[in-house]
Amino acid sequence: MPRDVDVDALMQRTIDRPDLVVHPGDLPATMRALRDLIAEAPGTLFDRGGRPVRIVSPPDQPMRLVPVTPHSFVEIAHDYARPVQIEKEDNVKPVTLPERVAKMWIDSGDWRLPPLDGVATGPLLTEDGTIRTATGYDRATRLWCSEMPTVSVSPRPTRQEAEHALRSIRDTFASFPFADADRVTVDGFELVDADKPPGEAETAFLAGLMTAVARPSIWLAPGLLVTAPDISGAGSGKGLLVQAICEIAFGSPPVAFTAGNDKAELDKRIASALLQTGTALFLDNVNATALKSDTLASVLTERPAKVRLFGQTAMAELNSTAWVAVTGNGLTVSEDLARRFLAVELDPRCDDPEGRQFAEGRDEFLAAVRKNRAMLLGAVLTIWRWGRQNPDQLQAGKPLGSFETWARWVRDPLLTIGCADPVEAIAKAKAHDPRRLRVAELFEAWFEVHHDLPMPASRLDETVRMILDPQGRGRQYLTTTLNGYVGTRAGGYVLTRQDAPGKWGHATYALKKT
Repeated sequence: MPRDVDVDALMQRTIDRPDLVVHPGDLPATMRALRDLIAEAPGTLFDRGGRPVRIVSPPDQPMRLVPVTPHSFVEIAHDYARPVQIEKEDNVKPVTLPERVAKMWIDSGDWRLPPLDGVATGPLLTEDGTIRTATGYDRATRLWCSEMPTVSVSPRPTRQEAEHALRSIRDTFASFPFADADRVTVDGFELVDADKPPGEAETAFLAGLMTAVARPSIWLAPGLLVTAPDISGAGSGKGLLVQAICEIAFGSPPVAFTAGNDKAELDKRIASALLQTGTALFLDNVNATALKSDTLASVLTERPAKVRLFGQTAMAELNSTAWVAVTGNGLTVSEDLARRFLAVELDPRCDDPEGRQFAEGRDEFLAAVRKNRAMLLGAVLTIWRWGRQNPDQLQAGKPLGSFETWARWVRDPLLTIGCADPVEAIAKAKAHDPRRLRVAELFEAWFEVHHDLPMPASRLDETVRMILDPQGRGRQYLTTTLNGYVGTRAGGYVLTRQDAPGKWGHATYALKKT
């Protein structure tokens, strides 16, 4: 078991601290000496995307990565060394580290700290089906590992064991109103009929759970989108579902945050949350919105991803391993996000979802999940290990760019043992993208009037012009908008552009059937 950090030695160091001589006339020398002491000793300071951070683990809360400030660094420095000044006759006097030294250390950028990609509070997984644990900083994965549970998984699971594991997970979550699930009534409570194959919504949940468990060990993975109908979807269990997934995968609830007032603020909130989150990013209550975020799109499909921090102009470079979840009523996502999320739709099919009772009660359900974490985590890992050890038996689903490893590790094993393909639902999410719907409406109106004939912007039919420019902002706006749609495919058409034949001619546009 790799163990790059000896936690007992870390605690002992606070007792056996070396002296750090503070030179009032040469504080940069003091800073460099302290830098070397910190770099040579195991600890909880790391380089997170070009920012120094420290590991904080409050009781009964998720582990957090907190940016180091000059004030906090003064306190941290005293854990690594005993600042002293040399007085007359070589007397040693303990002192508080000057805050100017702390500012120098932070501003230098030369911390010589180990890079940190994230936090793991569950087993680490490898391509061949190996499950291992680590404590402290794991240099191989660049993760801080702690609170690893003891999980029992068969060395070589059979398909029957994988199917049994799937059934145990489905039975645990049978109270959730997955929109397309067949349901039965048992003792007056409506439950998912686990004797029937999982539908798209339940499959997306199952894949989301497996993704969360495997996320620290996968380079890139899709997020989870949990939605319910607008107005009548409140209280349907969206947040509870995300909480339960986090309890199983990470052993703690997620810290939720909201979208804010505008897109720019949202992107900066996401970036700041990613810098500080240990295991999961949970964007909650994004209601009646078509979600669009360049930061989310980048973080889910790029490593490293450059993000702008809230309240700052500087960019941070993140290799994030956080599992991403978003919830909302009447929530849709833009086309660029659609392929980056698994979509779970909940529909209680009643006017008052808050009054809908779980078979065991909501609080009791979450308590049971916490109590049975090892069993449920073992069930997820049984399915995963069976898939890794039997790749030739797996049924491959639709390709999903950027997520090839995720497809092999998560989607294909579930698909093989009877689940739907969650990638199929991505096409439906794209179809509900408001921008795509507007473009499809435009192309249909265009083709009905102009067919596939090349047309200059000035000769477009009034019906088409009203869709393109409903506020009548003029020809320049019309032309700019058209140029933005060139190459776009929607509704079975693609818009093409033909350059002007001469200096005084006009560019023309035409629709082609795809």
